[in-house]
Amino acid sequence: MSINTSRTSRVHTIVNLSPRENKILEYAAMGLDNKEIGQKLYISHHTVKAHMASVMRKLDASNRTNAIYIAMKQHLLN
Repeated sequence: MSINTSRTSRVHTIVNLSPRENKILEYAAMGLDNKEIGQKLYISHHTVKAHMASVMRKLDASNRTNAIYIAMKQHLLN
């Protein structure tokens, strides 16, 4: 029996999100879209999109949902 070593598991390191990135991620986890998050934080939806891109990069996430999942696993969300 051979072991398949071609699959590698992703190991995520704990990252530090800025307070703004954390708040945006919290709102995203609540199901708000970029426009709604922007309205709550008094910033444009383009700025929200930029912060979310930074969050995804820091968490090595492939998309918004994946970023929320990783953040929850790492206890980054309240």
